[in-house]
Amino acid sequence: MTRMLYGEVAGIPQPVSRIVQGIIQVDRSNEDAGFALLDSAFEAGINCVDTARIYGDADAVLGKWMRTRGIRDKVVVLAKCSHHNNLRNRVTPYDIGTDLHDTLAAMQTDYVDLLVLHRDDPSYPVEPIVDAFNQYHREGKIRAFGGSNWTTERLEQAHDYAIKSGQIPFSVSSPNFSLAEQVKEPWANCVSISGPAGKSARNWYSANKMPLFTWSSMAGGFWSGNFRPDNLDEFSGYFEDLVKQCYCYPQNFQRLERAEELAKAYGVTIPQIALAYVLHYPLNIFALVGSANTGELNANIEALHLNLTTADMEYLDLVRDSRN
Repeated sequence: MTRMLYGEVAGIPQPVSRIVQGIIQVDRSNEDAGFALLDSAFEAGINCVDTARIYGDADAVLGKWMRTRGIRDKVVVLAKCSHHNNLRNRVTPYDIGTDLHDTLAAMQTDYVDLLVLHRDDPSYPVEPIVDAFNQYHREGKIRAFGGSNWTTERLEQAHDYAIKSGQIPFSVSSPNFSLAEQVKEPWANCVSISGPAGKSARNWYSANKMPLFTWSSMAGGFWSGNFRPDNLDEFSGYFEDLVKQCYCYPQNFQRLERAEELAKAYGVTIPQIALAYVLHYPLNIFALVGSANTGELNANIEALHLNLTTADMEYLDLVRDSRN
């Protein structure tokens, strides 16, 4: 088995695997199969699992798996809270507390390692949010916290208030990041740092060295290689339409051609090239790339050790016209 690589996150006592297994990709209707996949991921060194309150029974399934294996202290749980609903935005201290306590009850555990806001509401002040996180940290219910789909401007506001008030700031951020440029957002208020438009945000993260738990490295399936300029009419499902809406544009098809070229040169697959790009980008990245089976699991781990050169990275990202 290829060796896992790890990084550090402030507030988390153990090293965190660079690849994060998403619980949403695990078969939760078949406990034996779902637990077997989680076992394989854990045995491969993936010690971080991503879940969310909005994912239905995901918290309960993850909790039962950890409990039956007796490994709660060895697993880094990344739980997400405060997703909006069709009635209101839910980024408030009340909703943080409600979702956190429901997550703890569903998992039958006393704490969450990393609690991340699933969305942001830029109209809501950062001060009560930082205060709420710190309260639950003091109570021992969370070890670290952060925001998903938060802009760097909002993160900076939260950080400045935390420091000024003598509290703990956000430890992580979770934006979209992929080799594919997200031309249109799949859902409202998604934040991506991909492509030319994300350059300033990437520079901010580089300067601040904030860990990034990036989502949708595979661009919703674009990097399967199945979507081509001449066959888009063949795809009509909900998720396929999202891929077409968000990623099926000339610049990404050009990246796809180059990823296919590099895949042949290295003897790997297009998805492995796309994931290697994310994992080798010069930021502190932990990639949420949930595997659906052991084949994908092994391929993703192999991508972690695929040594793309600087020229490869720039060629894939359309910065240069040749790898040479």
